[in-house]
Amino acid sequence: MASVNHRPGLDPSVAEVRRAVRAALTGPSGGDAVIVALSGGPDSLALAAAVAFEAPKAGIAATAVVVDHGLQEGSDAVAAGAADAARSLGLDARVARVQVGAGAGPEAAAREARYAALAAAAREAGAGTVLLGHTLDDQAETVLLGLARGAGTASLAGMAPVRESDGIRWARPLLAVRRATTHAACEAQGLRPWSDPHNDERRYARVRVRHEVLPVLERELGPGVADALARTAEQLREDAEAFADMIDETIEDIVAHAEAGIAVSVAALAANPAALRHRIIRHVVASEFGVSLTRAQTLDVARLVTDWHGQGPIDLPACRATRTAAWITFTAA
Repeated sequence: MASVNHRPGLDPSVAEVRRAVRAALTGPSGGDAVIVALSGGPDSLALAAAVAFEAPKAGIAATAVVVDHGLQEGSDAVAAGAADAARSLGLDARVARVQVGAGAGPEAAAREARYAALAAAAREAGAGTVLLGHTLDDQAETVLLGLARGAGTASLAGMAPVRESDGIRWARPLLAVRRATTHAACEAQGLRPWSDPHNDERRYARVRVRHEVLPVLERELGPGVADALARTAEQLREDAEAFADMIDETIEDIVAHAEAGIAVSVAALAANPAALRHRIIRHVVASEFGVSLTRAQTLDVARLVTDWHGQGPIDLPACRATRTAAWITFTAA
């Protein structure tokens, strides 16, 4: 990875990335320090370069954190190279080495370990915000993967530009920026990003979507598919947030504690439209038992409200749903 190549004028790709980062840094950041998640790839490297330029002007201390998962031979050298590139840009940088457990799969386990390491680095640095390098193309891929799984609007809403978790603000400044722009920004600044070989592994669903599915859609349906998918995610996220607010306003009045679980009023569920009724059911189960219901499971529970004729309990992940005259009771399995 090379240092910045200073050219006369400002390349449009560099300007676009900097504008996106400036907006993220001047918004409510939750502190005067940020962590930049840096893999060394073009997206995160373009992000790091923009943060290195914008953060000092905003009076914000920025540290690049490179997470070494140890899953590939030579990963330590890749991580060290990415950290050196960040330092050449003027950022503080550190490498966090993690152990990746088995988990639900290698991708999910690596992601869990990575986010835990970034959260730990943020707390250590007193940073209120972690900046992630996901782009509009990543968002489009996420929507397509959610669509293929039939995971509902929560998944189709994609990645949020900003989310709060355990006192940390996770921000994605480049979510409206195309991947081609980050590549161009790196080239314009003389930066040599690392190419992750996993990004060409067709055994990963996301890689197949990136290299096969989206190009076919762009070719057959015309350009702009990725932008349309990202706009769809934004609209669905607005709907999801509205539903979440409605649930928060009503949930206290329609639930009651039950032995080893929680109960929801049948009358209240019946009085709500199906979309809200289903979301309340999923919300209660997720909040109380930490599991997500599928569409089919949600509909099975809903039938205890809308089509009950004395049927028995329904077994669900981690819990069981039972209808009495006035309540749907969820108890631990």
